[in-house]
Amino acid sequence: MKLAVHYPNYSFPGGVAAIGPTIAATTQAAEQSGCAQFTVMDHWFQMEALATAQDPMLEGYTTLGFLAGQTQTIRLGLLVTGVTYRHPGLLAKTITTLDVLSGGRAELGIGAAWYEREHLGLGVPFPPISERFERLEEALQICLQMWSDDEGPYSGKHYELAETICRPMPIQSPRPSILIGGGGERKTLRLVAKYADACNLFATDQDMVERKIKVLAQHCQDEGRDFDTVRKTIAAGSLGPPPDAVTFIERMRPYADMGVDQVWVTPPGPDPADWIARFADEVLPGLSEL
Repeated sequence: MKLAVHYPNYSFPGGVAAIGPTIAATTQAAEQSGCAQFTVMDHWFQMEALATAQDPMLEGYTTLGFLAGQTQTIRLGLLVTGVTYRHPGLLAKTITTLDVLSGGRAELGIGAAWYEREHLGLGVPFPPISERFERLEEALQICLQMWSDDEGPYSGKHYELAETICRPMPIQSPRPSILIGGGGERKTLRLVAKYADACNLFATDQDMVERKIKVLAQHCQDEGRDFDTVRKTIAAGSLGPPPDAVTFIERMRPYADMGVDQVWVTPPGPDPADWIARFADEVLPGLSEL
């Protein structure tokens, strides 16, 4: 099992001036420690579950572009892009730009979006959930078309593109990987089976993750998709603060047995770079054996 780092908090001692140096140091620590991926949120207001809407929050893809210049090997992405925030054609171009400038390290993490307050606050349309899922499927189709040899038009219910030109193409071949976040059994996991390379589930408990994986397997069968080609990942943040290394590894063992191959942790405290360096050093040897 691989270890990834998710970074949702930009409030540090030292204030706004500390944000850039701190997140750069944390990403570098994750890379040097052998972590597989570094992700940030796609929000415009800080989530109220973590702090207040007035607490610091950075735009996601600008942040990833900055981090691409601070690192060499670690994969970069948003966990996850809200489909409502960017036109899909421009999103494909943004991911491509990140992929080219990072040397082929970009991943498109995407979901149906949910944070109504920031939509209303900044004047971003927030359609009903059924429409957001329709837009999510069309966005996936558009990105896949733009990363193919087909430069022709795209015509959908919500999006019309006269030309799907994307030059330069991404460095990754055949394209950047696609991860869909969320565990909705009827819509989200169906879209994973149909379009994505990976899913991301919140690991609230083992039984829930096991059920979601079984639902995904059925969707893959219905779509004629090889279930084993879909990477299964979890976000461990919902399990509470990461415990000591031995406990964490044993906690991950049943998930590895289910086929989960990557887990995200969130660094706590005022010095995330130091925390991730120590935590990764302690858990990666055992985690890699699962």
